[in-house]
Amino acid sequence: MNEKGAGAGNRFSAMLEMIGAGLIEFLDQAGYTMLLLARSFYYLKDAPSKAREIVTQMYFAGVKTLTVCSLVGVFTGMILALQTGIELQNFGMQYQTGRLIIASMTREMGPFMAAIILTASVGSAMAAEIGTMKVYDEIDALEMMSISPVKFLVMPRVTALAAIMPVVSVYIIVLACLGGAVVANSILHVSFNVYIKHLYKGIHFKAIYVGLLKAFIFGIIISGVSCAFGLRAESGELGVGHATRSSVVASFLMVLIFGYFITALFYG
Repeated sequence: MNEKGAGAGNRFSAMLEMIGAGLIEFLDQAGYTMLLLARSFYYLKDAPSKAREIVTQMYFAGVKTLTVCSLVGVFTGMILALQTGIELQNFGMQYQTGRLIIASMTREMGPFMAAIILTASVGSAMAAEIGTMKVYDEIDALEMMSISPVKFLVMPRVTALAAIMPVVSVYIIVLACLGGAVVANSILHVSFNVYIKHLYKGIHFKAIYVGLLKAFIFGIIISGVSCAFGLRAESGELGVGHATRSSVVASFLMVLIFGYFITALFYG
């Protein structure tokens, strides 16, 4: 009994130690990311001198992801129209499909889908690129030349992603509405005129600015988290891979958490 009790006690202690170490690591990374973002905001005064780099990052985040955003937007709208329309059809209210699609897309789904796409494609690339520079001592070389890595690398990426995320979100919302119109007309037998009429009824100014605010904040979160993990990469190529994977997971979690609290703040 004593040996079993000691073994159980050791396992419990090891579990507490693992939880404590994970919590400390999370707080350390969260604090580093917030300080990094604060320094990025400070260097916004130098944004005009980095306009070319900012536009380049916006190009990669916006134009380069256009195909994926188009497919995701169209099929998200088609899925929403099919799922909600079938249920509404049971009550003879399938004509309200457009209203439900625009409401859900502007409030939550548009910014959230944009965040998923840009986290997977752009955020991971940021973490990998900066992480590679870190493990090959290019970040140290910048500091030796009195060039701030935050000003040179982080600020343009944070600015670009914060600016382009609302645009990508609106693009996805528009395509989702078009995809929903196709399903509503072909499967639910709702005419385009009726669909558009009720879609307009579902547009509210509050939902629009809350959705754009979410997209803007998501852009800051994704870029900040990705750059932070990249700057703390170590142990060669394996460290870069770990930093990239961790940045994607952390970005997803932060998008979910902040998305909930923003919704609760405005609609709670």
